[in-house]
Amino acid sequence: MNKNKITIEYDLKNVSPNSVWSYIGSSNGLADWFADKVDCDGRLYTFHWLTSEQSARQTGFLNGVFTRFKWLDDDDPKAYFEFRINVDELTGNVTLEITDFTTEEEKEECIDLWNEQVLTLRRKLGS
Repeated sequence: MNKNKITIEYDLKNVSPNSVWSYIGSSNGLADWFADKVDCDGRLYTFHWLTSEQSARQTGFLNGVFTRFKWLDDDDPKAYFEFRINVDELTGNVTLEITDFTTEEEKEECIDLWNEQVLTLRRKLGS
């Protein structure tokens, strides 16, 4: 199955990079908006939702900047998902950049899912 890289950027108003990092840089933070529960064993993360779970290996990490994961059940060697914090040097505006891989047929559904997840994150952040 051929997957394409997508990048979605979300403007987060009136938040600090540190507050965003607290939600993307730890299993507890991810459990507040991305999944119902997150277990972490070193670099192995297991994400739990109502009736399912999925495991991913953390393949990249720069404290306060980004974290990258690779789903263990994804056969596409180039596919990953990543959360990255960007700060505009002039305005100080904070954005969350999400990179993911999806098929053309599932692209809209994938974007809709991220939009819903980030809506929850924005509520948690008060953004």
